[in-house]
Amino acid sequence: MSLSDWAELKVLEHIVGKTSWTMPTTYLALCLAAPGEANSGDAISEVADQYDYARVATSGDWNSASAGQIDNANLISFAEANGGSWGLITHWALMTSPVHGEGYMITWGTLTTPKQIDDADTARFAVGDIVITAD
Repeated sequence: MSLSDWAELKVLEHIVGKTSWTMPTTYLALCLAAPGEANSGDAISEVADQYDYARVATSGDWNSASAGQIDNANLISFAEANGGSWGLITHWALMTSPVHGEGYMITWGTLTTPKQIDDADTARFAVGDIVITAD
């Protein structure tokens, strides 16, 4: 897991009392390569906005943070690919917007096992599959 440059600055300003950071609504995006520390949704290698791909809302889907990490409390499931392939999914990104190519990236991670999503496949993350750590 890595915070985006945008999120790092927001956290730093918040913890020293310079500015408040409103709790974001979060959306999970699927990526075809490591997003790096990109700030905006148009700078990540997200799955193309076709074949029924859409980001998934995740704001209520997390356990409480413990021992320096937090993980998903519920199954996170994307729509079924319809009409074509989404490609080989290698990474995920947590975004501030439901709209493809928009919003800020908060953090991202690497899939333990990359997953090819072809027509009629569904990308799913079981409980505890997405772990975000802070060290």
